[in-house]
Amino acid sequence: MAAICASRAGARVTLCEQNEKLGKKIYITGKGRCNLTNTAEWEAFFGEVVSNPKFLYSAFAGMDNFAVMELVEGLGCPLKEERGGRVFPVSDHASDVIAALRRGLEQAGVEVRLHTAVKKIVTGEADAAGLRHVTGVRLSTGEFLQADAVILCTGGLSYPTTGSTGDGLRFARELGHTITPLRPSLVAFRCKEPWCADLMGLSLKNVSLKMIDGDLSCSASHELSYGKKQILYQGFGELLFTHFGVSGPLILSASAYYGRRKTENIAIILDFKPALTPEQLDKRLLREFEEHHAKQVKNILPALLPAKMVPVFERHMPLYRDKTCAEVTREERTHLRNLLKNFHLIVTGTGGYEEAVITQGGISVKEVDPKTMQPRLLPGLYFAGELLDLDALTGGYNLQIAWSTGALAGRSAAK
Repeated sequence: MAAICASRAGARVTLCEQNEKLGKKIYITGKGRCNLTNTAEWEAFFGEVVSNPKFLYSAFAGMDNFAVMELVEGLGCPLKEERGGRVFPVSDHASDVIAALRRGLEQAGVEVRLHTAVKKIVTGEADAAGLRHVTGVRLSTGEFLQADAVILCTGGLSYPTTGSTGDGLRFARELGHTITPLRPSLVAFRCKEPWCADLMGLSLKNVSLKMIDGDLSCSASHELSYGKKQILYQGFGELLFTHFGVSGPLILSASAYYGRRKTENIAIILDFKPALTPEQLDKRLLREFEEHHAKQVKNILPALLPAKMVPVFERHMPLYRDKTCAEVTREERTHLRNLLKNFHLIVTGTGGYEEAVITQGGISVKEVDPKTMQPRLLPGLYFAGELLDLDALTGGYNLQIAWSTGALAGRSAAK
């Protein structure tokens, strides 16, 4: 996007790609379908941006989600909107988005150099104001490419097999820029509970979640106690159990806020019956117990939970699981209700960069002009995309950040 917009604005552009082909990371986005943006309106869109949303205002105004859709469709890739405003190519093939952008490069006259790795950003001597200016790049082959402007779009650390190995972050650090703390984001959680492995592959839809920072107090009836300030994230959606913990859209979103924790005591609380208040669920349980009064409590659990979860719940109710429904006390019924509404797991960490959708952190936006994407320290250099300390939740928002900042960096560099 940066190369296309710079060339369309009149610059002579060379795109240096260290891989053997363009768009390796785009190819794997959206499970190979490429969720390239979202149709959310301005306010809703920025509500999904986790880090530094205000920094994006100028970039988004110059190339918003609808402008990206128009550009990609104009390059021969029809698009469609799906649930949650997610935008995909009609073909469901990410390769069609790559092909469209490749056509955009060709039409704009951009010189594309594959197998071309940059080793260093070259700068000249400091001027009277003490500022150095970018003069070009040194390639790994030793060749020097002269340039009036250089745009860094090397991504973060996520999916290093696609080439995102942190080169751009290293260049920026060597040139004196601040790199904020880096961590994997939009990534699965690892949990303390070994029984997660027993549930591997189980997908739960329509559950609500709270991520709590700090100690949880738990009463004998499994009533949990915590303060509002301890809630790092809360959401509703789909969750997937893995052999080491939990994943799925709901968990990926929660992971975007994991870095804001103040303690190492992180728990996620699941509500398996979010449509029911505690009182309504209590009445539901009473009806179940009265209707099946001769059955053992453990035998009514399949009416309340997916079959795969029943053995896990049984372990949490050893004192009354073998009782008949008629024998269960009010306190025991309350315990079961609270299990259904406040089921918690202890988070021990996240997956690594090799499985994280994005990298959180990056070049400090305090050192970059949001109206041009040029750092204040070094005229002629521009940053775009995941390299910057910008990130959002899933749904096409992170790719839109790349398109918007790329377009602004390209136009600014051309000027």
